[in-house]
Amino acid sequence: MRVIYLLMVVGMVWFGGCDSEYRLLQSKKKPTVESVTLTDRSIEYIIQPQDRLRIILYKDPNQESLGSSNELGQSMTDKGILVNAKGYITLPLIGKVKVAGLTQSQAADKITRMYKKYLNTPSIYLEVLNKRVIVLGEVNKPGAVPLDKEKMTLFEAIAFAGDLKDSAVRNDIIIVSSDRRGMHMRHVDLTNFDKMTLSKLMLRPNDIVYVQPDKWKSFRVDSANFTSPFETITKIAAPFVTIKYLND
Repeated sequence: MRVIYLLMVVGMVWFGGCDSEYRLLQSKKKPTVESVTLTDRSIEYIIQPQDRLRIILYKDPNQESLGSSNELGQSMTDKGILVNAKGYITLPLIGKVKVAGLTQSQAADKITRMYKKYLNTPSIYLEVLNKRVIVLGEVNKPGAVPLDKEKMTLFEAIAFAGDLKDSAVRNDIIIVSSDRRGMHMRHVDLTNFDKMTLSKLMLRPNDIVYVQPDKWKSFRVDSANFTSPFETITKIAAPFVTIKYLND
């Protein structure tokens, strides 16, 4: 009984203090609530290097261009056009165009103006193909969630990720965003409706959602890591103990 009691005490002490490396995005800074004002400008996606763009050129059907196709709307490529590391793309007739740092509508307007030098009444449709948010941690299907629009709520992202696991911490979900000012972290409590606002729940492309594990799961992982060396030693020593026992 004394041994059991001692193990219980050690377990409780360890359980209380074992927020190990299993948890991601730990910070010594006090969590702060990021205040976000939603505007059309803040929501619209800014094109970045390594993005893939779907670009469709609509032109005067009476004017031949871009090969022998006479279609009104012609896609530049099926897989999308890659924005290179310097932020440029290369298009037929007009050559290199810098699009990084522009919104989708600004880039479309810029390309349209450049094509007006060669085509009658051109019009450009432009869309970023690789917009997504990343959901990690205690969800049933972690991974990338594709975005077919400019924004997504946290509830939608969790639903796409197969909902929260039983071991998820629901009152402290971490969202990491990045912009020209750097990386920002905000904490969301899904258990308190009174503290919820649309700004807190709104996700933008490339945001990272991390659902933390509860302390019990962290304890299980830590205890498994702690006991693994002893289990290995026991397995190695078992044949020698058996031989010694048989010899005796």
